[in-house]
Amino acid sequence: MNDDLDRHVAALSAWTAIESPTHDPAAVNRMMDIVADEAAGAGIALERVPGRDGLGDSVLLRAGPRSSAPGTLVLSHLDTVHPVGTLADLPVRVEGDRLYGPGVYDMKGGAYLAFQAFKHVAAAANAGLPLTMLLTPDEEIGSPTSRDLIEDLGGRSAYVLVTEPARDGGRVVTSRKGVGRFEVHVEGRPSHSGSRHPDGRSAIREAALQVTAIENLTDYARGVTTNVGMISGGSAQNVVPQHCGFSVDLRVVTVADGEEYAARVLGLTPVGPDMSVRVTGGMNRPPFERSEAVGRLFERARSLAAELGFDLGEVPRTGGGSDGNFTAALGIPTLDGLGIDGDGAHTLGEYALISSLMPRMRLMAGLLGGLA
Repeated sequence: MNDDLDRHVAALSAWTAIESPTHDPAAVNRMMDIVADEAAGAGIALERVPGRDGLGDSVLLRAGPRSSAPGTLVLSHLDTVHPVGTLADLPVRVEGDRLYGPGVYDMKGGAYLAFQAFKHVAAAANAGLPLTMLLTPDEEIGSPTSRDLIEDLGGRSAYVLVTEPARDGGRVVTSRKGVGRFEVHVEGRPSHSGSRHPDGRSAIREAALQVTAIENLTDYARGVTTNVGMISGGSAQNVVPQHCGFSVDLRVVTVADGEEYAARVLGLTPVGPDMSVRVTGGMNRPPFERSEAVGRLFERARSLAAELGFDLGEVPRTGGGSDGNFTAALGIPTLDGLGIDGDGAHTLGEYALISSLMPRMRLMAGLLGGLA
């Protein structure tokens, strides 16, 4: 593998300088173009899946033995949360061991190092299993257009490696909470707030009662959290509001808890008279539970890291979801958090640790070439 760190830092900097927010398909596709062009130049089999529903394309790479046997799947995404123009506040720059830029940690760094490792193993022709790498355009909004492809490929794989960023000093992820997303719409009866106040039925008042009920579902002992992150309602200061809507984020540890708590949110009923409450949504990502097979895959990665000269720890559970949730829920051994180390995801202080780039790239290459 080419160990020219300066070259890799320059290339990752160029990737990071191409802003690619999820809802700008042209911007995301500029990143897909770069990967496709470089893969074609390396002789890697490539399939481009056209985007839909106003989102960008996906790129699918294949290498290794030409076989129908289950292989190794790498999952990366090239969309970021940062809107175009973030570079003005978060310019790509190197400060000591830190490479700053929008999306460099989550997850341009992980996608880049995995792509380089994939090319290296493909060129060396030493993979024990068929290799597939999928780069998607919509992970940051829950993978609505790529989930079916992820589950189809994952279900036919022996292992799945996910290049979300490393956690807490380089640790990988072996378990994630499941994620539920819901929208609640409350409708009451409008009236003039001065002359006809008794005739009104306030949707905002009802929503406040519903929000309190939802927030009270949080149970830290069970690992269940609920959060109302956005709310809007009303039409004027002197009108008893007819409408109010809010969003709900649910995180759970187990599939059973996901079913139970999703049913509780979907089953909300009005508190006040003459009100209606309508709830839509459901579980967006199933829980990623640490199975024995996941544990064995982690131990193989840890042993390989030790051979490469560094310790590899694990985060037994994290609250954030990823595309690894989908494949782990299918029972496929999945290892997540194999991307670059750093911090500040989704903030104007986002950075990747340059010193982690080559060790993580070698670890990925070792996994791609050594799993069988």
